[in-house]
Amino acid sequence: MSARSLAIASHIFALFVGTDAAPDIKSVKTDLKLPALQTGEANAGKRVKQTHPNWDTTEVYHLLHLPNNWKRGASYPVIVEYAGNGPYKNHLGDKSSGHPEGSKMGYGLSGGNDYIWLCLPYLSDNGQKNVTRWWGNQPSHDPSHTLDYAKKTVPWVCENFGGDTEKVFLCGFSRGAIACNFIGLYDDEIAKLWCAFLPYSHYDGVKRWSYPGSDSQSAISRLTRLKGRPQFITHENNGVENSRKWIKETGIEGDFTFRATGFRNHNDAWLLRPSPVRKEMRAWMKKITNASD
Repeated sequence: MSARSLAIASHIFALFVGTDAAPDIKSVKTDLKLPALQTGEANAGKRVKQTHPNWDTTEVYHLLHLPNNWKRGASYPVIVEYAGNGPYKNHLGDKSSGHPEGSKMGYGLSGGNDYIWLCLPYLSDNGQKNVTRWWGNQPSHDPSHTLDYAKKTVPWVCENFGGDTEKVFLCGFSRGAIACNFIGLYDDEIAKLWCAFLPYSHYDGVKRWSYPGSDSQSAISRLTRLKGRPQFITHENNGVENSRKWIKETGIEGDFTFRATGFRNHNDAWLLRPSPVRKEMRAWMKKITNASD
Protein backbone atom coordinates (compact mmCIF):
# COMPACT_ATOMS: atom_id res chain seq x y z
CA MET A 1 0.00 0.00 0.00
CA SER A 2 1.45 3.40 -1.05
CA ALA A 3 1.79 6.26 1.44
CA ARG A 4 -1.02 8.15 -0.33
CA SER A 5 -3.32 5.11 -0.31
CA LEU A 6 -2.57 4.49 3.36
CA ALA A 7 -3.41 8.11 4.21
CA ILE A 8 -6.74 7.85 2.40
CA ALA A 9 -7.52 4.53 4.10
CA SER A 10 -6.64 6.02 7.50
CA HIS A 11 -9.10 8.86 6.92
CA ILE A 12 -11.88 6.54 5.81
CA PHE A 13 -11.29 4.17 8.74
CA ALA A 14 -11.32 7.11 11.19
CA LEU A 15 -14.77 8.13 9.95
CA PHE A 16 -16.11 4.67 10.78
CA VAL A 17 -14.43 4.08 14.15
CA GLY A 18 -16.96 3.75 16.95
CA THR A 19 -19.95 3.18 14.69
CA ASP A 20 -21.86 0.15 13.52
CA ALA A 21 -21.07 1.26 9.98
CA ALA A 22 -17.44 0.19 10.23
CA PRO A 23 -16.50 -1.88 7.16
CA ASP A 24 -16.61 -5.64 7.07
CA ILE A 25 -13.25 -7.33 6.64
CA LYS A 26 -14.57 -8.97 3.47
CA SER A 27 -14.54 -5.51 1.85
CA VAL A 28 -10.72 -5.48 2.00
CA LYS A 29 -8.68 -7.96 -0.01
CA THR A 30 -6.22 -10.09 1.93
CA ASP A 31 -2.53 -9.64 1.27
CA LEU A 32 -1.55 -12.64 3.42
CA LYS A 33 -2.55 -16.29 3.44
CA LEU A 34 -1.82 -18.61 6.34
CA PRO A 35 0.77 -21.24 5.44
CA ALA A 36 -0.68 -24.72 5.17
CA LEU A 37 -0.18 -26.92 8.20
CA GLN A 38 2.61 -29.36 7.38
CA THR A 39 4.10 -32.48 8.89
CA GLY A 40 7.72 -33.14 9.70
CA GLU A 41 10.40 -31.04 11.35
CA ALA A 42 10.15 -27.28 11.75
CA ASN A 43 12.05 -25.27 9.16
CA ALA A 44 12.03 -21.91 7.42
CA GLY A 45 8.54 -21.00 6.24
CA LYS A 46 6.93 -24.15 7.64
CA ARG A 47 3.93 -24.17 9.98
CA VAL A 48 3.95 -27.41 11.95
CA LYS A 49 2.23 -29.11 14.85
CA GLN A 50 4.48 -29.92 17.80
CA THR A 51 4.32 -31.11 21.39
CA HIS A 52 6.71 -30.24 24.18
CA PRO A 53 8.66 -33.40 25.13
CA ASN A 54 7.13 -33.43 28.64
CA TRP A 55 3.70 -33.98 27.05
CA ASP A 56 4.67 -36.44 24.31
CA THR A 57 2.41 -39.19 25.69
CA THR A 58 -0.65 -36.89 25.66
CA GLU A 59 -2.88 -35.32 23.00
CA VAL A 60 -1.58 -31.84 23.80
CA TYR A 61 -0.01 -29.84 20.96
CA HIS A 62 1.01 -26.35 19.90
CA LEU A 63 1.78 -24.81 16.49
CA LEU A 64 5.10 -23.35 15.42
CA HIS A 65 5.92 -21.26 12.36
CA LEU A 66 9.52 -20.35 11.64
CA PRO A 67 9.91 -17.22 9.50
CA ASN A 68 10.65 -17.48 5.81
CA ASN A 69 14.07 -15.93 6.46
CA TRP A 70 14.89 -18.26 9.38
CA LYS A 71 18.41 -19.65 9.60
CA ARG A 72 19.84 -22.03 12.17
CA GLY A 73 22.03 -20.15 14.65
CA ALA A 74 20.41 -16.75 14.15
CA SER A 75 18.24 -15.01 16.75
CA TYR A 76 14.63 -13.91 16.26
CA PRO A 77 11.92 -12.17 18.28
CA VAL A 78 8.97 -14.40 19.13
CA ILE A 79 5.21 -13.85 18.86
CA VAL A 80 3.28 -16.13 21.23
CA GLU A 81 -0.45 -16.34 20.57
CA TYR A 82 -3.54 -17.67 22.32
CA ALA A 83 -6.74 -18.47 20.42
CA GLY A 84 -10.31 -17.37 21.10
CA ASN A 85 -13.10 -19.58 22.43
CA GLY A 86 -14.71 -22.06 20.08
CA PRO A 87 -16.69 -23.21 18.37
CA TYR A 88 -17.99 -19.69 17.69
CA LYS A 89 -19.84 -18.08 14.78
CA ASN A 90 -21.76 -14.81 14.56
CA HIS A 91 -24.18 -13.17 12.12
CA LEU A 92 -21.30 -11.63 10.15
CA GLY A 93 -19.84 -15.06 9.46
CA ASP A 94 -16.94 -14.58 11.87
CA LYS A 95 -15.72 -17.93 13.18
CA SER A 96 -13.38 -19.29 15.83
CA SER A 97 -12.57 -22.96 16.31
CA GLY A 98 -10.88 -22.50 19.68
CA HIS A 99 -7.89 -24.52 18.44
CA PRO A 100 -4.32 -23.18 18.01
CA GLU A 101 -4.48 -23.78 14.25
CA GLY A 102 -7.31 -21.25 13.98
CA SER A 103 -5.10 -18.39 15.16
CA LYS A 104 -4.11 -15.67 12.68
CA MET A 105 -2.82 -12.69 14.65
CA GLY A 106 0.84 -13.61 14.80
CA TYR A 107 1.10 -14.25 11.08
CA GLY A 108 -0.66 -10.99 10.31
CA LEU A 109 1.73 -9.12 12.59
CA SER A 110 4.86 -10.74 11.18
CA GLY A 111 3.87 -11.12 7.55
CA GLY A 112 5.71 -14.42 7.68
CA ASN A 113 9.16 -12.93 8.19
CA ASP A 114 11.55 -11.94 10.99
CA TYR A 115 9.50 -13.40 13.88
CA ILE A 116 9.04 -16.91 15.22
CA TRP A 117 5.29 -17.50 15.69
CA LEU A 118 4.18 -19.86 18.45
CA CYS A 119 0.48 -20.69 19.03
CA LEU A 120 0.01 -22.14 22.52
CA PRO A 121 -2.87 -24.35 23.70
CA TYR A 122 -5.11 -24.28 26.75
CA LEU A 123 -4.94 -27.60 28.57
CA SER A 124 -7.62 -29.76 30.19
CA ASP A 125 -7.73 -30.13 33.97
CA ASN A 126 -5.80 -33.41 33.74
CA GLY A 127 -3.23 -31.94 31.34
CA GLN A 128 -3.86 -34.61 28.69
CA LYS A 129 -5.42 -32.65 25.83
CA ASN A 130 -6.25 -29.21 24.49
CA VAL A 131 -9.55 -27.50 25.28
CA THR A 132 -11.43 -25.01 23.10
CA ARG A 133 -13.27 -23.03 25.80
CA TRP A 134 -11.58 -21.00 28.52
CA TRP A 135 -8.66 -22.42 30.46
CA GLY A 136 -9.64 -25.99 31.37
CA ASN A 137 -12.68 -28.19 31.94
CA GLN A 138 -15.86 -26.71 33.37
CA PRO A 139 -16.69 -25.85 36.07
CA SER A 140 -13.21 -25.39 37.54
CA HIS A 141 -11.52 -23.92 34.44
CA ASP A 142 -8.25 -24.82 36.16
CA PRO A 143 -5.43 -22.93 34.37
CA SER A 144 -2.55 -24.71 36.11
CA HIS A 145 -1.65 -27.05 33.23
CA THR A 146 -2.08 -24.23 30.70
CA LEU A 147 0.36 -22.15 32.73
CA ASP A 148 2.82 -25.01 33.07
CA TYR A 149 2.82 -25.69 29.33
CA ALA A 150 3.55 -22.03 28.54
CA LYS A 151 6.31 -21.77 31.15
CA LYS A 152 8.11 -24.77 29.67
CA THR A 153 7.34 -24.38 25.96
CA VAL A 154 8.30 -20.75 25.41
CA PRO A 155 11.90 -21.24 26.69
CA TRP A 156 12.10 -24.60 24.90
CA VAL A 157 11.16 -23.05 21.55
CA CYS A 158 13.61 -20.20 22.12
CA GLU A 159 16.43 -22.61 22.96
CA ASN A 160 15.81 -24.94 20.02
CA PHE A 161 14.88 -22.49 17.27
CA GLY A 162 16.73 -19.27 18.04
CA GLY A 163 14.07 -17.29 19.84
CA ASP A 164 15.33 -14.23 21.70
CA THR A 165 14.07 -14.57 25.28
CA GLU A 166 14.27 -10.77 25.71
CA LYS A 167 11.92 -10.19 22.76
CA VAL A 168 8.87 -12.38 23.36
CA PHE A 169 5.51 -10.76 22.57
CA LEU A 170 2.20 -12.17 23.83
CA CYS A 171 -0.94 -11.66 21.77
CA GLY A 172 -4.39 -13.16 21.48
CA PHE A 173 -7.89 -12.76 20.12
CA SER A 174 -11.07 -12.71 22.27
CA ARG A 175 -10.40 -15.38 24.93
CA GLY A 176 -6.78 -14.99 23.88
CA ALA A 177 -6.94 -11.25 24.51
CA ILE A 178 -8.10 -11.94 28.06
CA ALA A 179 -5.34 -14.55 28.31
CA CYS A 180 -2.71 -11.87 27.73
CA ASN A 181 -3.24 -10.84 31.35
CA PHE A 182 -5.16 -13.75 32.87
CA ILE A 183 -2.54 -16.29 31.77
CA GLY A 184 0.37 -14.01 30.86
CA LEU A 185 0.35 -12.17 34.19
CA TYR A 186 -1.10 -14.97 36.31
CA ASP A 187 1.99 -15.23 38.53
CA ASP A 188 5.47 -13.74 38.76
CA GLU A 189 7.12 -16.66 36.96
CA ILE A 190 5.10 -16.52 33.75
CA ALA A 191 4.96 -12.72 33.77
CA LYS A 192 8.74 -12.60 33.28
CA LEU A 193 8.49 -14.23 29.83
CA TRP A 194 7.06 -11.27 27.92
CA CYS A 195 8.43 -7.97 26.63
CA ALA A 196 5.06 -6.60 25.42
CA PHE A 197 1.41 -7.55 24.83
CA LEU A 198 -1.15 -7.19 22.03
CA PRO A 199 -4.66 -8.17 23.23
CA TYR A 200 -7.35 -7.91 20.55
CA SER A 201 -11.08 -7.83 21.37
CA HIS A 202 -11.68 -8.07 25.16
CA TYR A 203 -9.49 -7.29 28.13
CA ASP A 204 -9.03 -9.04 31.45
CA GLY A 205 -11.17 -7.37 34.15
CA VAL A 206 -13.54 -5.35 31.97
CA LYS A 207 -16.28 -7.98 32.20
CA ARG A 208 -16.96 -10.77 34.68
CA TRP A 209 -17.05 -14.21 33.04
CA SER A 210 -18.00 -17.73 34.11
CA TYR A 211 -14.59 -18.80 35.41
CA PRO A 212 -13.09 -18.14 38.87
CA GLY A 213 -10.81 -15.12 39.06
CA SER A 214 -12.52 -13.06 36.38
CA ASP A 215 -13.59 -10.40 38.90
CA SER A 216 -12.15 -6.91 38.77
CA GLN A 217 -10.00 -7.13 41.89
CA SER A 218 -8.31 -10.33 40.73
CA ALA A 219 -7.65 -8.71 37.35
CA ILE A 220 -6.14 -5.65 39.03
CA SER A 221 -3.83 -7.92 41.01
CA ARG A 222 -2.63 -9.47 37.76
CA LEU A 223 -2.23 -6.09 36.08
CA THR A 224 0.21 -4.97 38.79
CA ARG A 225 2.65 -7.53 37.33
CA LEU A 226 2.76 -5.61 34.05
CA LYS A 227 5.34 -3.26 35.58
CA GLY A 228 5.36 -0.71 32.78
CA ARG A 229 5.75 -3.07 29.84
CA PRO A 230 3.83 -1.81 26.80
CA GLN A 231 0.44 -3.06 25.64
CA PHE A 232 -1.19 -2.37 22.27
CA ILE A 233 -4.91 -2.90 22.91
CA THR A 234 -7.33 -3.26 19.99
CA HIS A 235 -11.03 -3.97 19.55
CA GLU A 236 -13.59 -3.93 16.77
CA ASN A 237 -15.79 -0.84 16.47
CA ASN A 238 -15.33 1.31 19.58
CA GLY A 239 -15.14 -1.48 22.19
CA VAL A 240 -11.57 -0.48 22.97
CA GLU A 241 -12.95 2.45 24.99
CA ASN A 242 -14.27 -0.03 27.58
CA SER A 243 -10.72 -1.23 28.13
CA ARG A 244 -9.38 2.31 28.28
CA LYS A 245 -12.01 3.30 30.85
CA TRP A 246 -11.43 0.22 33.04
CA ILE A 247 -7.65 0.58 33.06
CA LYS A 248 -7.96 4.26 33.97
CA GLU A 249 -10.28 3.35 36.86
CA THR A 250 -7.71 0.89 38.25
CA GLY A 251 -5.27 3.73 38.82
CA ILE A 252 -2.47 1.60 37.39
CA GLU A 253 -0.27 3.65 35.11
CA GLY A 254 1.48 2.10 32.16
CA ASP A 255 2.47 2.27 28.51
CA PHE A 256 -0.93 1.62 26.92
CA THR A 257 -1.91 2.18 23.28
CA PHE A 258 -5.62 1.93 22.40
CA ARG A 259 -6.91 1.52 18.86
CA ALA A 260 -10.13 0.48 17.18
CA THR A 261 -9.33 -1.97 14.38
CA GLY A 262 -11.39 -0.04 11.83
CA PHE A 263 -13.55 -3.11 11.18
CA ARG A 264 -16.85 -4.33 12.58
CA ASN A 265 -15.81 -7.98 12.81
CA HIS A 266 -15.02 -10.11 15.84
CA ASN A 267 -12.42 -11.92 13.80
CA ASP A 268 -8.61 -11.93 13.89
CA ALA A 269 -8.54 -12.36 10.09
CA TRP A 270 -8.54 -8.55 9.85
CA LEU A 271 -4.79 -8.81 10.41
CA LEU A 272 -4.40 -10.71 7.15
CA ARG A 273 -5.47 -7.51 5.38
CA PRO A 274 -3.71 -4.16 5.00
CA SER A 275 -4.92 -1.45 7.36
CA PRO A 276 -3.54 1.61 9.13
CA VAL A 277 -3.79 -0.11 12.51
CA ARG A 278 -1.90 -3.21 11.38
CA LYS A 279 0.85 -0.99 10.01
CA GLU A 280 1.02 0.86 13.32
CA MET A 281 1.15 -2.38 15.31
CA ARG A 282 4.04 -3.66 13.21
CA ALA A 283 5.98 -0.41 13.68
CA TRP A 284 5.26 -0.52 17.44
CA MET A 285 6.67 -4.05 17.66
CA LYS A 286 9.75 -3.16 15.63
CA LYS A 287 10.44 -0.18 17.87
CA ILE A 288 10.30 -2.45 20.94
CA THR A 289 12.62 -5.07 19.45
CA ASN A 290 15.10 -2.41 18.34
CA ALA A 291 15.04 -0.75 21.76
CA SER A 292 16.19 -3.98 23.44
CA ASP A 293 19.16 -4.51 21.09
